Amino acid sequence: MGRVDPKHHESDTTVHRGSITKQGSTLVRWAAIEATCGRKDPKRRADFVRIAERRGTAKARVAIARKLLTLVYYGLRDGEIRCLAEAG
Repeated sequence: MGRVDPKHHESDTTVHRGSITKQGSTLVRWAAIEATCGRKDPKRRADFVRIAERRGTAKARVAIARKLLTLVYYGLRDGEIRCLAEAG
C-alpha cells in the first residue's frame, strides 16, 4: 500500500517535519490523492476545508488522502467496510 506519511526527525527539543515520503506504491499514492479531488463525503469535506484554511489545499489533499488510506487499511484488515455516514 502507498505510504503518505510525513518525514519526521527529532533531536532533543528540535523537530523537523518534511514532505510526504516516497515509500510504497506510486500508483496507490497517486490514486489516493486523486480520490480526494471530489470530496463528496460531508465529513471529509469538512476536514478538507478546516485543514485547507490553515495549511493550504495541497496539504489538505494529502491529509485527506492519508485518512482515506487509513480507512482502506482497516477495511482490508478487518474484512469489512463500515459505513462512514451516520444512520438516520
